[in-house]
Amino acid sequence: MVFQIILLLCSIDAIIFVQAADLASHSSSCQRSCGNVSDIPFPFGIGAAGCFVDEWFEIVCNYNDSLASHKPVLKKLDLEVLNISLSGGTVHLNHPTFAMCDDDTFKNDSWSKLNTELATSPFIFSQSENIFIAIGCDIIASIVYVYGPNTTDNGSFSSGSFLQCGCISICNLTSGVVNASSRCNGIDCCQATIPSYLDTLNISMRPVNSKFYSRTNGCNSAFLIEKKWFQEGGSFNISSIMSHVPVVLGWRIPDVSFYLLPISDINASASTAYNNTFPSYICSNITQYEYTVSLRDNWNLTYTCSCKNGFEGNPYLLDGCQDINECERSNPCSLYNSAGSVQYYCENTHGSHRCRTGPTKSNGKAATIGICSSVGSMVLLIGGWWSYKVVKKRRRIKQKNKFFKRNGGLLLQQQLSSHEANVENTKLFNSKDLEKATDRFNVNRILGQGGQGTVYKGMLADGRIVAVKKSKVIDEGKLGEFINEVVILSQINHRNVVKLIGCCLETEVPLLVYEYIPNGTLFQYVNGQIEEFPLTWDMRLRIATEVAEALFYLHSLASSPIYHRDIKSTNILLDEKYRAKVADFGTSRSITVDQTHLTTLVHGTFGYLDPEYLQSSQFTEKSDVYSFGVVLAELLTGEKAISSTRTQESKSLATYFIQSVEGNNLFDVLDSRVLKEGKKEEIIAVANLAKRCLNLNGKKRPTMKEVTKELEAVQTLQKAPNLQQNYEELEYVRAEMYEPWDAAPSSTMSTSSVDAQPLLPSQSV
Repeated sequence: MVFQIILLLCSIDAIIFVQAADLASHSSSCQRSCGNVSDIPFPFGIGAAGCFVDEWFEIVCNYNDSLASHKPVLKKLDLEVLNISLSGGTVHLNHPTFAMCDDDTFKNDSWSKLNTELATSPFIFSQSENIFIAIGCDIIASIVYVYGPNTTDNGSFSSGSFLQCGCISICNLTSGVVNASSRCNGIDCCQATIPSYLDTLNISMRPVNSKFYSRTNGCNSAFLIEKKWFQEGGSFNISSIMSHVPVVLGWRIPDVSFYLLPISDINASASTAYNNTFPSYICSNITQYEYTVSLRDNWNLTYTCSCKNGFEGNPYLLDGCQDINECERSNPCSLYNSAGSVQYYCENTHGSHRCRTGPTKSNGKAATIGICSSVGSMVLLIGGWWSYKVVKKRRRIKQKNKFFKRNGGLLLQQQLSSHEANVENTKLFNSKDLEKATDRFNVNRILGQGGQGTVYKGMLADGRIVAVKKSKVIDEGKLGEFINEVVILSQINHRNVVKLIGCCLETEVPLLVYEYIPNGTLFQYVNGQIEEFPLTWDMRLRIATEVAEALFYLHSLASSPIYHRDIKSTNILLDEKYRAKVADFGTSRSITVDQTHLTTLVHGTFGYLDPEYLQSSQFTEKSDVYSFGVVLAELLTGEKAISSTRTQESKSLATYFIQSVEGNNLFDVLDSRVLKEGKKEEIIAVANLAKRCLNLNGKKRPTMKEVTKELEAVQTLQKAPNLQQNYEELEYVRAEMYEPWDAAPSSTMSTSSVDAQPLLPSQSV
């Protein structure tokens, strides 16, 4: 009977232990750093639901291309996070300033307002840590806020009186630097204290006297700013206003029972019960406001928590506040020791310490009680541990099955069974293997980010280096793109197409595992981003041929014809030997042999899209040919597919290239490396081919089979020791636009005219 009672107690204890352990393990698996912010504590967090307390506290780690680094952004407010303080209940953000530079705004004697709404959020502007600053010449700057909310008969809230606080800045008529040392005392700069519990920022600026106003000193600006930052060295150039400055927001947690308390009703007695149950925490609720604050429903039951004296850590996590061992840190009892015979010893206690003159003597009865307590505790722990393991294992299996179904596992099985797929070569990985391979998807392992997901570098248990693509979307509407990529790649086996190794469907978002391609994208080399290894003309020609062979395979030799639908230089990877690998088949489509086109919503990348596809929504194999023509033009010119540095009419590389060819200016737009290393007849041949691929009439474009043969023929010409010996085997069809180039033709080339379309020799390799 006693043993049964012990087991019952163990089961109850195990359930509580499971809940606490799950929360702790979930928190530890969440990303807690981004960019320069090394510690992002709960209730804030990055990642899936559960890493943060609610949507207001969700942080996303965005990549800044211009700075080549990551920065954390508070998602709901879309503001960069600079620092988070648990003890102060504050978050430091990079907040925009308000500047006015247009004289016409003074005609109405009022300036526009910048209104940052926090009224529905758990945030307010901190009165103690912020200050209102106005920089300008003869202006009145103020914050408008609501004073005293009124309650209507139906229980809703209406606006009270509107008040203003602000300051006046007069002209010094000289440009200079404003900072705390200059006192910001009303000359070119003024400051004011903000009201308490400010949750709506309405900034207004107007001239002191609009009739006699004459601005002589650039823009005027008004903004909130962190007081400490401004006083400790922050400065502003009067003639050049900063776009963002640090601002401090206070925050509170809505409904602390969501993550701490095992009770449903939150009130004063609940807070007392909490403190008695978990003595290392102190939580207080906010139930009313000062009369200057607009009352908000979502702040009626909000909480702040802190660790009690003698504890430290995160009070918003179960077991987050840990006991401080004062004896190890400073041994406070040493102050009592003297030259006498009595020596004091420090003994750590839960939340405190005590000073003793010697060890406590224990008798036999106390020893017996201690042994029995230890044995009982051991039995409870073993029973609780066993129950926890069983419950956790069942929950894990259930969760994996749920993710497998939600990530399209059943749909994938159906698709693979209906296609001639290399299923035996496509491995199903488990989540633990891929987490270990990518160091828990560490941001330092990111290879690239795109519209469909993030790619991480990883190493499998067998030592293979792989690329793991983590999908960004888990909604069923876009799940088809992920399933489509698996099905398409499972049908492809070509040396110039990136190889799919396997996938994982038991995680929250689906994962794809590819062979690792180490040398980046073709785009990086063509546009000079990797200057230490420039592409030679021979390499450009070989890469173009390899991509053409891959597309020829997809269109004509695969078990079912495949349209790639997103050919561009960023989707062409280069392996360790700088061989081309076509990647990203998320939008590709497999068709039947008798189909001539696909009618779909327009999808692709501007600069590479077939104009016929844009007009008709009908994608054909010639649409891939057009995109390949743009890549050829990139290889020849080193220009981007879309560039703002070119004229409005020539922003598109396709248009720019065709205009250059038709205007006999081809050699003026070619890449310097191409001009230096390529033979004239080879360059003309490839340029002719690119122009044909970019023909606005899809029917007049060559097929990828013809493109492949013509590029192979150019490579053959390159290797031939004497071009004159191949004269009888080669047919050159030259377009009329190239007649000016024939003034000094090569002795090894002849011209004829067939349908006014330039062709290359059809000699096979």
